[in-house]
Amino acid sequence: MAIKKYNPVTPGMRFRTGLDYSDLSENNPEKSLTRKYKKTGGRNSSGRMTMRQKGGGHKKKYRVIDFKRDKEGIPATVKSIEYDPNRTAHIALLFYADGEKRYIIAPKGLKVDDKIVSGKGVTPDIGNSLYLSEIPLGTTIHAIEMTPGRGAAIARSAGTNGTLVGREGKFAIVKMPSGEIRKILLTCKATIGNTSNGDHFLVVSGKAGRTRWLGRRPRVRGVAMNPVDHPMGGGEGRSSGGHPRSRNGIFAKGQKTRNPKKSSSKLIISKRKK
Repeated sequence: MAIKKYNPVTPGMRFRTGLDYSDLSENNPEKSLTRKYKKTGGRNSSGRMTMRQKGGGHKKKYRVIDFKRDKEGIPATVKSIEYDPNRTAHIALLFYADGEKRYIIAPKGLKVDDKIVSGKGVTPDIGNSLYLSEIPLGTTIHAIEMTPGRGAAIARSAGTNGTLVGREGKFAIVKMPSGEIRKILLTCKATIGNTSNGDHFLVVSGKAGRTRWLGRRPRVRGVAMNPVDHPMGGGEGRSSGGHPRSRNGIFAKGQKTRNPKKSSSKLIISKRKK
């Protein structure tokens, strides 16, 4: 998918870049697979704002995605490749041979009318979902499960992928998109290929209004606030603000936030790149 540039007919168009959606299918989302998407605007049940920088945004519906790929052995035909406003990657609408319809995260290179299937004994083709015990070493994978049967949790956003680098006992050794190398049970599933829409990170909004359309409100820097509002606020003129920290006083930029007693830490072979 290519990146488009625009003629600067307005100030907001001067630096804006967008995606070319010509490869997507021109159809409405499947009505049976959409749900109401309720927004909170950062408010709790009492109506008080408990999360800043949220609110507004265009009205949208949630597309129910099949992260488990538990219809094993039943072939499916790709009916359309669609845009999903709730995620960075594109989604694919599948028509199964038994008549059921489901959405999945579309891998790069998947096209309309392609045939895909999941389960044991499946060939490692793009879009097929296999157990880690059956995927050839060195294969690029995405939508990786961390717990068997729980559904994909890793490498679901646009342009991400992991790599199956080895097997050790009952574990597969997978290199994560972050560079971390960890063990995952061989009974977990993963989908072959790389997620679609890899050029998503190159998009430049061009103006603040397009960020508001996504439901994100302005974020004020801590050093621009008063001391009563932020630990980094106040001072004469332009002051650095001291040690970087959050509004609640928690240090940022370098402090470790992972729980050292987390049970899954023993499955990490190599930490992610610094």
